[in-house]
Amino acid sequence: MKLLNKVLIITILSLISLYLQAQSTAKSAIQYLSGTDVTHPKTWQFQVSGGRKAGIWSTIQVPSHWEQQGFGTYNYGRDDVTFGKLFKYADEQGFYKTAFTVPESWKNKEIWIVFEGSMTDTEVKVNGTLAGKVHQGAFYRFKYNISEKLKYGKNNLLEVKVSKMSAEKTINNAERLADFWIFGGIFRPVYLEAKPKENIDWMSIDGKANGNFNLKVHLNNKLGGREIVAQILDKKGNTIGTTKAQTTAGDSTILLKTNIQSPALWTAETPNLYRVKVQLKKGNELFYETTESFGFRTIEVRKHDGIYLNGVKIKMKGVNRHVFWPEYGRATFPEGDLTDVKLIKEMNMNAVRCSHYPPDANFLRLCDSLGLYVIDELTGWQKAYNTKAGEPLAKEMVMRDTNHPSIIFWSNGNEGGHNKDLDDDFGNYDISQRTVIHAHHKPDNAFNGIDCNHYENYYSTQKLLADTNIYMPTEFLHAMHDGGGAAALADFWELHWNAKKGAGGFIWNLADEGIMRTDHNNTIDINGINAPDGVVGPHREKEGSAYAIREIYSPVKITMKELSSDFNGEIPVENRYHFTNLNQCVFRWELVNFNARSNSQTGYSIAQTGDVISPNIKPTDKGVLKISLPADWKGFEVLVLIAYDTDKKEIYRWVWKIKSNTELIKNLLNTPYNQSATTTETDTLITLKANGIAVSFSKNTGKLVRLSNDNSAKLSFNNGPVLVRGQADFTSIKHYQEDNNQVVEVSYN
Repeated sequence: MKLLNKVLIITILSLISLYLQAQSTAKSAIQYLSGTDVTHPKTWQFQVSGGRKAGIWSTIQVPSHWEQQGFGTYNYGRDDVTFGKLFKYADEQGFYKTAFTVPESWKNKEIWIVFEGSMTDTEVKVNGTLAGKVHQGAFYRFKYNISEKLKYGKNNLLEVKVSKMSAEKTINNAERLADFWIFGGIFRPVYLEAKPKENIDWMSIDGKANGNFNLKVHLNNKLGGREIVAQILDKKGNTIGTTKAQTTAGDSTILLKTNIQSPALWTAETPNLYRVKVQLKKGNELFYETTESFGFRTIEVRKHDGIYLNGVKIKMKGVNRHVFWPEYGRATFPEGDLTDVKLIKEMNMNAVRCSHYPPDANFLRLCDSLGLYVIDELTGWQKAYNTKAGEPLAKEMVMRDTNHPSIIFWSNGNEGGHNKDLDDDFGNYDISQRTVIHAHHKPDNAFNGIDCNHYENYYSTQKLLADTNIYMPTEFLHAMHDGGGAAALADFWELHWNAKKGAGGFIWNLADEGIMRTDHNNTIDINGINAPDGVVGPHREKEGSAYAIREIYSPVKITMKELSSDFNGEIPVENRYHFTNLNQCVFRWELVNFNARSNSQTGYSIAQTGDVISPNIKPTDKGVLKISLPADWKGFEVLVLIAYDTDKKEIYRWVWKIKSNTELIKNLLNTPYNQSATTTETDTLITLKANGIAVSFSKNTGKLVRLSNDNSAKLSFNNGPVLVRGQADFTSIKHYQEDNNQVVEVSYN
């Protein structure tokens, strides 16, 4: 009996092992040839044709821009404007080589080499043989079937030639003669994808708010006598719906349908996601299996009215975003994507326009899972691709991105860069038939019922909102030097919020495009006045507008400016969420005293705190929030109210003075001071001091190395001055007295 049990157990385990092996071999396998992102690269051989290190075989990290690796020449896309029409852009070519092996077990599979993005024209050879036609266009995923070109179980050679400037003039016009930095190189990952011979090439999903589910499955070949099974899984992995279809001999595209009762809907406030597991089978034989995430939501553009999501009118609190980081240019990394999504949401924004090209796929996945409305844009910076060049790029963009529920619109180019022949191409690959917009900068260019006209003033905005079309500026309030990111935003936002056809808009731009120039001693270059147009700095340093935007766009709107003499704890509040009742949020109050001047630490101390009963105020309604304060609350200096969202993240905090300005600063006004400055000198430092404030300079570098105050903590201000342009070599430092002042003078060559 024991022997029988052992045999039975072994048999069951063997069957399980065979089942798991079949499941594994039925899925795609990925082998990265480059690194997974710019912060986890791999080393390839490299040579560039011009600029720095030209003509010398060396090594390079992939993915990356070759400029950031010390090769070639930097260009900004408006250098011809800055330096004149005779200016010539660096027309460099980069030559890449790397060796790789593929396992013998892949011999009977379909092997693709996939490039997520390469700037700009890309020629690919495997073992000396062209993989296919030269790909033109930088920001798009492209791939080649190289199954017949590989040596299985042996070394293989990959050679890639990348040309900065495209041989196709309209690609240069759309992508490179533009108001942003332009680079060269394989800047997104490269990998092999191994699939079974019979597989699913790609899928397009449409999940509606009423639970209707449509799935268009595109097979890699016409396959008859096969069954396609789709299982819809919730966030716990439970199967909540199944649909099947049989293929006939001529089928390469199959449509599956079903309905899910009362699905959890996707919105930016409630980013509920599902997965669909799709299998290609014949009886019990599994040929291929793949899984895709999606969301149930219905997007409607109701002409002369507004933009609706799941039957609710929504308004965009949006910002434009370049894929950019100072050290890496447009080569990206997951932490950078996450930083931007969290930053946008922290400013109480709900939307992002991917200007002016499709971003890396990871950014879209984060928008899906964390909740942002997305405009995905085909490149065309004021000039468009011609139809021959643009058709394959529109196809590549939509095929890659169609299943992201965060994408609510496709944008066919920017500010005149619209090839109208491509308007209907988006729907060829998008089963949900999202609306296509034209992000224009001139009047009378509304498309599909939406006017996106850029940079209208307050009064012309009023006129547009009273006109026929929905008005949704895809750029407004230019944040050049942080001068406009939030200036007048409150006024514009009130116009859009209260206008029937106001759909909100997208501030230009999220972050300054400052590139760390490897040819300028790693200093950050913002190209004069062209690139410092972000709400935040190059490394996402928050500036004034970031804080103002957070208050203006707060979905909990409180306009009370000060506490009245008869304040009884009641605060008028408006719910500017679209889908969230304020009783789902959390509120807390704090009674605060500022630290005294004698305290070495700046800031404040919380004396008392308490919870607030969250008011039952439906989306877009108004009501009252009631704070129950202790009887002695007027003895404190400040009242703070903090609102937290459904994820317990802070929405905003409102601060009201309890005591008058005179009472709050009387100790500071009585502070004694004298006007005499003193100097002390050591072997390495010169320190100036007056009225408790000390500034220390290095005698070896001339830099400011420390700033301190006797009545507060040391300030984090050092290693200056930093010259904006050029290079200065320190030569000497001296100090001397002028009247009651002490002066430090630093000399440079």
